[in-house]
Amino acid sequence: MKAKRLKTLRILAGVRQSWRCHYCWFPMWEGDLNPFIARYGISKREAMRFQCTAEHVRARCDGGEDSAANIVAACRACNGLRHRRKKPLSADDHAVHVGKRLAEGRWLPAHLRAVFAKERRC
Repeated sequence: MKAKRLKTLRILAGVRQSWRCHYCWFPMWEGDLNPFIARYGISKREAMRFQCTAEHVRARCDGGEDSAANIVAACRACNGLRHRRKKPLSADDHAVHVGKRLAEGRWLPAHLRAVFAKERRC
C-alpha cells in the first residue's frame, strides 16, 4: 500500500513540476523511457539518470512523511547524489549545491548539457 501511495505522490509532483527535476530542472521521464530516448537522442544509460523519483524534502529518517507537502519529483541523479553523501544536505542546501555545479558547467557531461540547452528553465 505504501509503495502505491508513494507512486501516486511522485506522479502528482511530476505533473505539478511539469516533469522537471526539483533540483536541476532538467526534464524527467515516467513509465516508458523510449519516447524520452527518441526525443533527446540519448542512450538508455544516459536516460536512466533522468528517471523521475519521489524525493522526500524532509527525509524519512528525520521524521519526514509520505505526504504531498513533503514529496517533490527529482531525477534519479539528483536524488541519489543527495543521499550518497556521508551527511546528506537538506533539500534546500542540495538545491544550492546543484545550482552552483550547473553554473560551473560541472553537473552534466558537455554532450548532455548541449542536448538539454534549449529545454532548461531560464
